Amino acid sequence: MAGGKNAQGAFQPDSDVHISFEDQQKINKFAKQNAQMDDLKEELKLRWNDLRSLEDASVELAFMDDDAKIPYRIGDLFVNQDLEKTQKCLEEAKEKKLAEIAELESKCSDLKGIMTDLKAQLYAKFGNHINLEAEED
Repeated sequence: MAGGKNAQGAFQPDSDVHISFEDQQKINKFAKQNAQMDDLKEELKLRWNDLRSLEDASVELAFMDDDAKIPYRIGDLFVNQDLEKTQKCLEEAKEKKLAEIAELESKCSDLKGIMTDLKAQLYAKFGNHINLEAEED
């Protein structure tokens, strides 16, 4: 295939398309930001799963007797504590998890802005000779 994209979607320069050092730097930066975005999205999935687990635990506590002792995990050990204290710990853990999620989402938003700008610059120069779209899983 002369020029354009090969079967793997990688950029194959045509003889009339010049890639400057600055262009290559932009392509590299985009690739790095894209990899970082993938990592952040994976972290977000984990945090959301953790939050769901905490919420499920809170629901389960609603069925416990007020005088029950609940084993609560702290690091590698479990401590028995009363229902009220356990509910408070779960609420604090959920708040912390929500703060972590908000921070990750903010980072994703910042990266998306950078990537959108780089995409615009690279597509303006290379048109359909470059593919910066994520592959669908």
